[in-house]
Amino acid sequence: MDPVTLTTDRLLLRTVGPQETDAVYRAAQDPEIQRWTTIPSPYLREHADAFLAQTVPEGWADASMFTFGVFLRSGELVGMLGLTMRSPGVAEVGFWTAKEHRGNGYMPEATLGASRWAFTHLSIDRVEWRAEVGNGASRAVAERAGFTIEGILRSAINNKGVRRDCWVGSLLPSDLGLPSTAPYLPTRS
Repeated sequence: MDPVTLTTDRLLLRTVGPQETDAVYRAAQDPEIQRWTTIPSPYLREHADAFLAQTVPEGWADASMFTFGVFLRSGELVGMLGLTMRSPGVAEVGFWTAKEHRGNGYMPEATLGASRWAFTHLSIDRVEWRAEVGNGASRAVAERAGFTIEGILRSAINNKGVRRDCWVGSLLPSDLGLPSTAPYLPTRS
């Protein structure tokens, strides 16, 4: 699949390439990003090079991972967001926000924009969010984007060789007033 560009009220979500190496490398030096995400730590320039030159284009090419740089309209990098295909109809969202842009509501806005695109263009019926228990900033983004927090999965994340419990949540097309590609029959309690 060819990369797409998405816009929200304040943001531009587009593919990234070698021209973003400096910005990605600089942002990824933040200890919070290295602590809570699965990026390598320490994060070296060669990691940014490989991510931008190989991982991003390969994910788009084989439709396994749709990675967007999240940018202000001025062109400044706010963060990264990816939708990784997990199973038919299910994508997992992952993101990080550069330290200087946290708390402005950019990542919930980007998450909603990318999810809406996935629901309307990729035949996705469930976007999952997962984060290590304790990553309150990621949970706040998911909640602000309208995800339903479903619980805790034990030993469900491997971060730098350590199994960790994680929160899991979901966003469905119906949460955004959109139709699903397949019928959904929720459990009645």
